[in-house]
Amino acid sequence: MSNYLELLENIVTRTIAPQAADTDREARYPRQALDALGAAGLLGLVSSKDIGGLGLGLAEAVQVVERIARDCPSTAMVLTMHYAGTVLIEKYGQEDVRRAIAAGRHVTTLAWSEAGSRSHFWAPVSTAVADGAEHVLLDARKSMVTSAQQADSYVWSSRPVAAEGPSTLWLVDSKLPGLSAPQAFDGMGLRGNASAPVKAEKVRVPLTARLGADGAGGDIMNGDELPVFCTLIGTASLGLMDGVLERATQHITATQFAENSSGLADLPTIRAYLARARIRADQARCLRDDTLAALAAGRPDAMLRVLEVKASAGEAALEVTDAAMRICGGAAFRKDLGVERLFRDSRAASVMGPTSDVLYDFIGRALCGMPLA
Repeated sequence: MSNYLELLENIVTRTIAPQAADTDREARYPRQALDALGAAGLLGLVSSKDIGGLGLGLAEAVQVVERIARDCPSTAMVLTMHYAGTVLIEKYGQEDVRRAIAAGRHVTTLAWSEAGSRSHFWAPVSTAVADGAEHVLLDARKSMVTSAQQADSYVWSSRPVAAEGPSTLWLVDSKLPGLSAPQAFDGMGLRGNASAPVKAEKVRVPLTARLGADGAGGDIMNGDELPVFCTLIGTASLGLMDGVLERATQHITATQFAENSSGLADLPTIRAYLARARIRADQARCLRDDTLAALAAGRPDAMLRVLEVKASAGEAALEVTDAAMRICGGAAFRKDLGVERLFRDSRAASVMGPTSDVLYDFIGRALCGMPLA
């Protein structure tokens, strides 16, 4: 096992897994887990070695996210958004923030979804207006931001200041005056990821905070971000499926009927549900692994795989957790088994932009030789 995976396993078993139920019940942001990940260098996993990071890539990031998601999808989602933001900061951001991420002192996240555009994050309605020669003023109503008011920065989208194009990206200090999160997160699932609306009113940021050219946000979203985002979100669903099937299998192999000492696992119907769920999860994993291979090789079908991987894994997680609830019966409703928590957490991926339905349309358009949007 690689050293970073050994470090990760220690953090999961000692910190993340023992706190997962409380993270969910109390909607508690996993700060202790992030501190441990930062101290181990795992927040800087995809940061360049030149600035103190581990210098690894998407293939290694999926291993980290997948392992964490087996026990705490909330923490996995926070880390997913951090990695998703970091890849853009690494390419377009300033060195001081890059070094802080590499050193484990800085958590970032994406702030793209808006009240006006919903899951169509590629078409922001928020604005960036020039304020003198060196600053802009941001105004926005972001509808759902993971790590809202908990992350150190937001990778922020707005309409361009002056250029053509759908959007411009910025790195925004989360503590700047004018930023607020008007309501705390109290959701059905992923309750620890502090996902909440963020409002910006005349937030003044320097032009040096821009990530890429004015108006280039769409190209950066599609070219640099979408492969990372979709693959990691799909991976979080994969880890979740492994976690729920592990818990369900433990339950059915340990539970017996008093009348004849036979167990739930002795019932062919139970085993069949388990088998179908395992096959569905493994199918999604094969697609994720082929997506990584397509991206690494620069295959012509790489973007098609990127579009497919999030939809496939997100929908599979719905089916697999449904099956886990069914085979565990009434026991699945108990908090201590952990199945219902993962069932609730699994609902998120399919409705996170781009939603499964949007991705189906994108895939169909790609197959027909049409532009995505």
